[in-house]
Amino acid sequence: MRILGIDPGLRITGYGCIDALTARPVIVEAGVFRLLPQKSDQPVASVSRRLVELDTDFNALLDRTKPDCVAVEGLFSHYAHPATAIVMGHARGVLLLRVQQRGLRLVELKPAEVKKSVAGSGQADKSQVQRAIQAVFQLAELPKPPDVADALAIALTAAMRDPVSQWRTTGGGGEGASSGENQQMRRRAAGSKRALPAGLADRISDPLGQKPDTLRSLRKQATPATKRARPGR
Repeated sequence: MRILGIDPGLRITGYGCIDALTARPVIVEAGVFRLLPQKSDQPVASVSRRLVELDTDFNALLDRTKPDCVAVEGLFSHYAHPATAIVMGHARGVLLLRVQQRGLRLVELKPAEVKKSVAGSGQADKSQVQRAIQAVFQLAELPKPPDVADALAIALTAAMRDPVSQWRTTGGGGEGASSGENQQMRRRAAGSKRALPAGLADRISDPLGQKPDTLRSLRKQATPATKRARPGR
């Protein structure tokens, strides 16, 4: 079962694709779509142009990763920032339309559900989600920017809910496991940190604001869809 998790946004959209047919999920590809100007002196593109760019990048991602299922975070609205939900809705609409056009299975997850599944609390902050994802996938460093960790968490939560996924049925965690089992899983994963695979480190280690390049530009320098070696190899 290959699952693509998406953390939608009009400035930065995070994505994380995992294979969950083994006892431990494996990262296929992870990164961000940076819908920002190439240079600081360039004006920010209109919403419509950024939506076109998001659709183009997302369509190319689907071609590369060929997921069986796409998991997208549901809409969350904070009373103090209602405009954020409106903007987020634009991005989600583009993503959901493309998934439907492709005939792919769609899973929509609430933010609190994702946080509780991977970090043990529906109120977990971004740093807690990053550390949880680092532990589960045995990464040598925190996945950055946080949008990447969020997307991987979304994919992982979808895998926990899927009856076909070996990640759930073999005691990987999620709804079918107790909180104690989830904690033990995280401790075991945290005991052995592995270096990021070649090519993947460049994709998920670009801090926000440091390199205002779109992922499309980064792809010219990175190899497509790098799989990390499974434990024991």
